[in-house]
Amino acid sequence: MPGALSHIRVLDLSRVLAGPWCTQNLADLGAEVIKVEKPGSGDDTRAWGPPWLKDSDGNDTGESAYYLSCNRGKKSLALDIAHPEGQRLVRELAAQCDVLVENFKVGGLAQYGLDWNSLREVNPRLVYCSITGFGQDGPYAARPGYDFIVQGMGGLMSVTGERDGVPGGGPQKAGVAVADLFTGMYATVAVLAALTFREKSGEGQHIDLSLLDAQVAMLANQNMNYLTTGIAPARTGNAHPNIVPYQTFATADGHVILAVGNDAQFRRFCGLAGCAALADDARFAANRDRVANRAALTPLLAPLLRQRTTHAWVEALEEAGVPCGPINRLGEVFADPQVRHRGMRMELPHPLAGNVPLVANPIRLSASPPGYASAPPLLGQHTNEILHELLGLPEAQLARLRDQGVIGQSA
Repeated sequence: MPGALSHIRVLDLSRVLAGPWCTQNLADLGAEVIKVEKPGSGDDTRAWGPPWLKDSDGNDTGESAYYLSCNRGKKSLALDIAHPEGQRLVRELAAQCDVLVENFKVGGLAQYGLDWNSLREVNPRLVYCSITGFGQDGPYAARPGYDFIVQGMGGLMSVTGERDGVPGGGPQKAGVAVADLFTGMYATVAVLAALTFREKSGEGQHIDLSLLDAQVAMLANQNMNYLTTGIAPARTGNAHPNIVPYQTFATADGHVILAVGNDAQFRRFCGLAGCAALADDARFAANRDRVANRAALTPLLAPLLRQRTTHAWVEALEEAGVPCGPINRLGEVFADPQVRHRGMRMELPHPLAGNVPLVANPIRLSASPPGYASAPPLLGQHTNEILHELLGLPEAQLARLRDQGVIGQSA
């Protein structure tokens, strides 16, 4: 069955993570995505290894794991947009595309005549999505944007990590580039909204997405904790700022996440842990009191949690209806029966490795589910195909463009 976006063609001028994350979503949903890459080097992340994908003999293929994480389902066009001929070809492709995604610095594509104002003249129906660190305007607009910096500037690191004064205390970034990923997800939503608007109006539009804006927006309840009180939330490690007990505890052989969401769950936990009296203690009976008396309650619970193994706690707590869970390493994640049942690990054929393991899209649609047309492409793999089929370039012209360095060799 055709994907939900099988009628959409995307010209992807982005690289690294935020833009490619968006365009991989669009590809999974059925869109044809043409990834434009610099001949010879391609997307920056192609060189971000190790680790590298291995072939059947265990040798490195030169395809980085980072690049593979966000580029499946796309076609790679090796094209030098700094060359006037390359710019002409991009304009011709933009005329036949529904969406363009780019993450150049503000004004970076204007010098090539590939900015929004130039391409809207070529294709008034084009949805043009620009992703930058700080947006198209404002005092920081010209700055380059990096996920790590934005996690700090956008407040995430002020609420992530152990509190000051304890071992390991201090600000901490997230374990993955979440500012990039947040922005890629917002970009996906924005593109779909703009396409829907185009169905009504017949007009394309410019989308201006900023890593900083996305990071600030995603602080959610922590934003409101500050805005409603004027007091900036502090780092609380693995504890929740508004719910107690809602944190990790050491067990006899590791750690467990205890996520008590209401007073009834707290009472059931106390009965199971052999501390039923705490549920009747005025300091702890209601969540608002437990939050106020966090420092008194946590030391009372910690020794109790150390008395059993993680598995024993999870089994007992689940049976009692108290939310909990282990802290899994990735090997345990992909071995988890629920993750396996949901098919989150998948494989696609790969020209260098036989097969490449990938992570499935979590979106579940009953009538038009995501599909996986192909593995992340080799650099320039579809150059000839795209230029011949979409623009009608004959082999002689392709050869001339290759000789001039405008395009790369098809893989």
